[in-house]
Amino acid sequence: MLTIAIDAMGGDFGPAPIVEGTLQALRERQFKALLVGNTTLLKPLIPESFFDRICFIEANDVLDMHEAATNALKRKETSIYKAVDLVRDRQADAIVSMGHSGATMSLATLRIGRLKGVLRPAIATMMPTAISGKLSFVLDVGANVDCKAEHLVQFAVMGETYVKDVLKIAKPKVGLLSNGEEESKGNETTKEAFLSLKKLESFVGNVEGNNIFDGSVDVIVCDGFVGNILLKTSEGVADSITKIIKQNVRRSPLAIAGAVLMRKVFTVLKKQVDYAEYGGAPLIGINGCAIIGHGKSNAKAVKNAIFQAINFSNSNINTDIETKLERLAHAQ
Repeated sequence: MLTIAIDAMGGDFGPAPIVEGTLQALRERQFKALLVGNTTLLKPLIPESFFDRICFIEANDVLDMHEAATNALKRKETSIYKAVDLVRDRQADAIVSMGHSGATMSLATLRIGRLKGVLRPAIATMMPTAISGKLSFVLDVGANVDCKAEHLVQFAVMGETYVKDVLKIAKPKVGLLSNGEEESKGNETTKEAFLSLKKLESFVGNVEGNNIFDGSVDVIVCDGFVGNILLKTSEGVADSITKIIKQNVRRSPLAIAGAVLMRKVFTVLKKQVDYAEYGGAPLIGINGCAIIGHGKSNAKAVKNAIFQAINFSNSNINTDIETKLERLAHAQ
């Protein structure tokens, strides 16, 4: 049975939604949960019937969202530090945190370590597309602001391996995010990466921003600066569209009638753009599994983040990444 370490103190709303999400996950999947945090606060939130699958790891310090990520390396009593070390010491198969994303990334990279051959781990996220049931996988979305071409190439390999091993897409299409489809487009880094990526059978060339959402490719590669802006912009657009629809519906009786008829469509749209459906972002390239969730995660998001950790840990992704990177190095 897999063991998942959960930073129970890291979210914006305290331990309650994290504990509730853990309980929801335990009702649906078989795993052991290690809840890391203030045991005095955590135990009253959990029915005794779950105690056989939940263990408590005491942590009396919490890293605030506004603190520098580097502080996490010095604060060994924080819930995130102790949760990461459970994976490092092989007492847990994965770490799930809704807390400080920079701290989670830094601690997981430095304490758990990188896979053999990986220059830089990358944070990946799933984005909705216009094709029902199809997602696109984007990386990096924040771990590496400045990248070299070789980093982008490795991101492509890691992203391709994830969608094959975890999402079960047999023949994924990989695209390099640029300002045009032509090989001549892009900056010097993407142009150099393009030449190396040609060696990947799955590589389909440059893609533009709209291709992220049209379902034409499965994996989109970019540096963390571009990727993080893309992620935050997408969240903002989705939120704005929802607000605009609500505002206009309230102003017109005809629109209200139409909204009633279109309720099912709106429900599907909301589900597709809701980050809670995807749970969290995997940090790919470390010698273990770390899922980084949104600070404002509700119980549903926590549950799905745990499911991501389980699916990741049940796959052969890390071994496959090391094998593919070794082959790529020999081919160059």
